Amino acid sequence: MVIYNKSNIKNKWVFFLFIFVLNLITAQNDFFSKELFIQKGDTLRYRLLLPKDFSELKSYPLVLFLHGSGERGDDNMLQLVHGSSLFANEKNRDSFPAIVIFPQCPKDGYWSNVKKKPSKKGIEKYRFKKSTKPTPSMKLVLSLMDAMYNKSYVKNNQMYVGGLSMGGMGTFDLLKMRPDMFAAAFAICGGGNPKSNKKYGKKVSLWIFHGGMDDVVDPYFSLRMFTSLEAMNADVKLSYFENDNHNSWDSSFAEPSLLSWLFSKSKK
Repeated sequence: MVIYNKSNIKNKWVFFLFIFVLNLITAQNDFFSKELFIQKGDTLRYRLLLPKDFSELKSYPLVLFLHGSGERGDDNMLQLVHGSSLFANEKNRDSFPAIVIFPQCPKDGYWSNVKKKPSKKGIEKYRFKKSTKPTPSMKLVLSLMDAMYNKSYVKNNQMYVGGLSMGGMGTFDLLKMRPDMFAAAFAICGGGNPKSNKKYGKKVSLWIFHGGMDDVVDPYFSLRMFTSLEAMNADVKLSYFENDNHNSWDSSFAEPSLLSWLFSKSKK
């Protein structure tokens, strides 16, 4: 006989959540191939989605997606938990054929050059550096993007980047390091240093998302980026989900015009 107390119930739900996530990732494995990018002995693990009937004789837009801190590791799997189903969706693949890259940050790594420390209220405080010096993980991503930029089958006037949480922060960092590379970007529950906006604000279209109840990354960090970019007359918009917590990526990915907006942008 099994007696369910609060601990049993909690463990049971954790188990079912684990199975659900595992099944979700496994489903994406059918679309995303496992790849390695090696440079000077360092390795970046990433997953790659190619358009249907891919041909090197054709050219396609490219999307880079940066995951959050919870998906770090070395299994080359966890980074597909959030966002991959949006690009693997049959209808979206037909409507927006593109090369999609999901790199994985190591467990002890970070995409963004940021310092953080817990506050007394539990929510972490972040200090975003103005420096353009990349973290080791971002350095590998930059090298991979530089390599992809020169591929004949990549439309280098239609390269895009997006990310959530740690990846949203990484998105802003990447833009200041490669302001001429990307046509558009979307940052979900992230943040950055507004002083860096002048490097890319007039060159990249941005869509910023955040949840008003976020108790992990303060919405303030996205709001100040939006305010700064808007003051520059940048091509920027904000979706602020008042009742969302940190998982505002659910509402963001459900935005019906996200992909049509993204793929409509191109470098002049």
